[in-house]
Amino acid sequence: MRKSISCQIRKEIVRILSAAFILGVGSANSNLWSQGAPVYPRVNVSDSYVVDSNWPRPTPNMPFAAVPGVAVDQLDQVWVCVRTNPPVRLYAPDGHLIRAWGDNYITTVHSLRIDSEGNVWVTDVGSHLVMKFSTEGRLLLELGTRGRAGTDDRHFNMPTDVAVTPRGDVFVADGYGNSRIVHFNRNGRFVKAWGTLGSRPGQFSIPHSIVLDSKGRLYVADRNNARIQVFRQDGRLLEEWRNLMTPWGIWMGRNDELWVCGSSPMTWESAGPGQPLGCPPKDQLFAMFSTTGRMLRLWTVPKGVDRQEKPGELNWVHGIALDSKGNVYAGDIIGQRIQKFVFRPGQRE
Repeated sequence: MRKSISCQIRKEIVRILSAAFILGVGSANSNLWSQGAPVYPRVNVSDSYVVDSNWPRPTPNMPFAAVPGVAVDQLDQVWVCVRTNPPVRLYAPDGHLIRAWGDNYITTVHSLRIDSEGNVWVTDVGSHLVMKFSTEGRLLLELGTRGRAGTDDRHFNMPTDVAVTPRGDVFVADGYGNSRIVHFNRNGRFVKAWGTLGSRPGQFSIPHSIVLDSKGRLYVADRNNARIQVFRQDGRLLEEWRNLMTPWGIWMGRNDELWVCGSSPMTWESAGPGQPLGCPPKDQLFAMFSTTGRMLRLWTVPKGVDRQEKPGELNWVHGIALDSKGNVYAGDIIGQRIQKFVFRPGQRE
């Protein structure tokens, strides 16, 4: 009797598991689906992104290395910084190289920004400098002391990024070594600094990227703390956005859309020895937020295998920028390339 009951139980388990398999992974031609199940409309309602594997166009004698930063100017031209010579490169929207420069000034580039007047700002973690250039590569201003790290108003310690207001005020994320934001006026004169190393509100652990919105608020990618912090220009903390991403690079769109690239939130147990949080990342993604912190769009990208990356994969994505058509440009460190992800809007009724 017990054997019979046991047999019935086993048969029932097999039946349930079989049904679960059909529901989960079975084909649409299975008996279950042929018994009145709907034929779902194959409509792509979600916005998506498809890599353009032909962008940028190959250029002779122009090798690539780690690509930590990218920016798009008002003409939809794409500025890319590369950790080899020449370190600053300008591409047309169609991907052909327009010009390249920076060999004589830049040691280890980390980020690149374009201000409202079209000037090019570069942070150099190797020389502890923030530099302002003309579009042709003429040095216009240098902040910091070349080759010397420090914590006062004349030194940085591996600065990571810079944001410039329409009036010309400069805010430097300083950075790997100092965990602070430093404010200068348009002439390069020190105004103030704020922030210390830590995880409490208003503190930083690698302020890795910084941008401004149209109202002048500052958004800081506080990378090791897996959050974005929002400040007034006087240093007053307004908001912190936690538990959303481990942010590496951020970009402010023309209509105040905040774009962030990096990975989903991570813990220190997954970090490599001596590495910042997220090294190596468990995944790769970019997302769009409103200025109130609401996530409006999310797109994940496969993480490539080291030195075997395929088109459309990212490996330690570090910088992000968008053009006027919504296309995403992403540069990564281990993958050593810049890629264009073409925006494909979802179908709307």
